[in-house]
Amino acid sequence: MSIDTAQGVLGDATIAELQAGLRGTVVRPGDADYDEARAVWNAAHDKRPALVVRCAGTADVIRAVEFARSQDLLVAVRGGAHSIAGFSTCDGGIVIDLSPMKGAVVDPVRRRVVAQAGMTWGDLDHETQAFGLAVTGGLVSSTGISGFTLGGGVGWLVRRHGLASDNLTAAEVVTADGRVVRADAEQNSELFWALRGGGGNFGVVTSLEYRLHPVGPQILGGLIFYPLDQARQVVTGWRDLTRSMPDELTTMAVLTTAPPVPFLPPEAHGSRVVVLAGCYAGDPAAGEAAVGPLRTLGTPIADLMGPMPYTGMQSLLDPMWTPGAHNYFTSAFVEPSDDALDAVLRHHLTTPTPFSEVHLHQLGGAFARVPAEATAFSRRSPGVLCNVIARSPDGADFDAHVAWARETREDIARHGDGSMYVNFTGDAAEDRVRASYPGAVHERLVRVKDAYDPTNLFRLNQNIRPSTAA
Repeated sequence: MSIDTAQGVLGDATIAELQAGLRGTVVRPGDADYDEARAVWNAAHDKRPALVVRCAGTADVIRAVEFARSQDLLVAVRGGAHSIAGFSTCDGGIVIDLSPMKGAVVDPVRRRVVAQAGMTWGDLDHETQAFGLAVTGGLVSSTGISGFTLGGGVGWLVRRHGLASDNLTAAEVVTADGRVVRADAEQNSELFWALRGGGGNFGVVTSLEYRLHPVGPQILGGLIFYPLDQARQVVTGWRDLTRSMPDELTTMAVLTTAPPVPFLPPEAHGSRVVVLAGCYAGDPAAGEAAVGPLRTLGTPIADLMGPMPYTGMQSLLDPMWTPGAHNYFTSAFVEPSDDALDAVLRHHLTTPTPFSEVHLHQLGGAFARVPAEATAFSRRSPGVLCNVIARSPDGADFDAHVAWARETREDIARHGDGSMYVNFTGDAAEDRVRASYPGAVHERLVRVKDAYDPTNLFRLNQNIRPSTAA
């Protein structure tokens, strides 16, 4: 059976030749597992690729890239399939699916791990925590390590150990012409600079080497719930506390709706709340003094802050972020002035569904000590990262929810420098890219793109267009 693509038709013989050169498998329309293979975490993107190539290793990735180029196919690269903007799937093109590639080798003496790009943070934490080691990972354990890292990587260790990308020491990359290159501080150093924040613009990253740190297995972390009528004093009090918190403590203020869970009183279910989430990545006994002030900003509905496994903290939010819902994220780096926080609180009152939220991620610490020019993630001033989320479990009225998120973001962004975080950007647009990579950073990224992907084969991302396509 031939297959229609966005560019033409692929015949049976052509597809059979592709499959013969793979250790993995090709899934195409009509196959029993096609709907499973094409599905991504974010149901807002329901695409029908011509082919999904489930890669068993780097050789399969090389073959898939060469095939895509020879057939002029649109390319989507998939790791954990969380891509908020839908970049891990496409209509009528080829999905290079790295999810079967889940190998990892931990060197506990050198404190390094080499991990294949199909791993999730749950997978990687399982391997590294066996040695009491970790690197800054995602806030939801099903997030893929590769896309998260290439976009920067803000997580519970960001103030203690920096972004995930700050801890990247090397990467193996399949480039647009099918070459395999190593990018590190000595080899392909400009590519290495670009990979740390520049997203998937420059090739298919097949493995990542990280610097690891002693973390856990027990940390102090969890959630503290406060009622809406205390929201302003809690959020401003939290803001004031962040100015003197130790680097070991990373916190987040979440403006959300209380879920119907047993650990919250029934009268709180369905009400708007403020949740303070935090992780103290140090001695839990010392952490008690650090998190203590968070408990006294008001009268909590529930205090769920205490000792827990680091892997428990990493998966704490998983039940609220299961696959299959429609999601839209948009972001802004802001200074948390009184006016900025008032804007956040004002829009919290108009969230269109109980599942739509505003997150304020505390930055600073190790994150802010990395020189702006060291990586493509150049926005290093402390402040907060505001993530506005529209989420609809069944997609009902989703366009209206997205409109709320965009309006909220624009109002809050007036209190910042206009920059955005690519991992929390649900729109693929030139102005969003420019807001994420200002000035000289964008120009440098274009030069790297020219060197490694001059035809823009890898364009399903927050795209850095090569100069020939400008």
